[in-house]
Amino acid sequence: MELRLPPPLIVIITFGCMYGLAQYWPLYTFTFVLQPYLVLLFCLIGTFLGLSAVWSFAKARTTIDPRFPNKTSRLVTTGIYHHSRNPMYLGLFCFLCAAFVYLSALSPLLMIGLFVFYMNHFQIAPEEAVLQAMFGEQFDLYCQQVRRWC
Repeated sequence: MELRLPPPLIVIITFGCMYGLAQYWPLYTFTFVLQPYLVLLFCLIGTFLGLSAVWSFAKARTTIDPRFPNKTSRLVTTGIYHHSRNPMYLGLFCFLCAAFVYLSALSPLLMIGLFVFYMNHFQIAPEEAVLQAMFGEQFDLYCQQVRRWC
């Protein structure tokens, strides 16, 4: 698998596109009383998911760099990985949801859909293929027990 862009960079690009859509093609704009708190909540959840995932990888002493899944030394299935196979990507998704609420326009939602599509097809699927080749039946069982996103 040859990944050209790391996922955090993909999030930055996605946010830039979301910002552009909100500024130049907002479709429907909105505001509501609890909006800042919802932005904060999404950011906190995203931070929790990301840090929990990094902590689980650190405890297992395996790589967190998704560009090199073949350097994985063990399959992490505990901690946050007991609930989601991709908590880091779920955390990034939460940050994009926070950006959507912050930007207060409907059109940036399109970019979140494209982010999920891209991650599923060009990031997660190749990673899972490598993990399946490395861990075989153990990974298959894990996939049956734990959902991809949440």
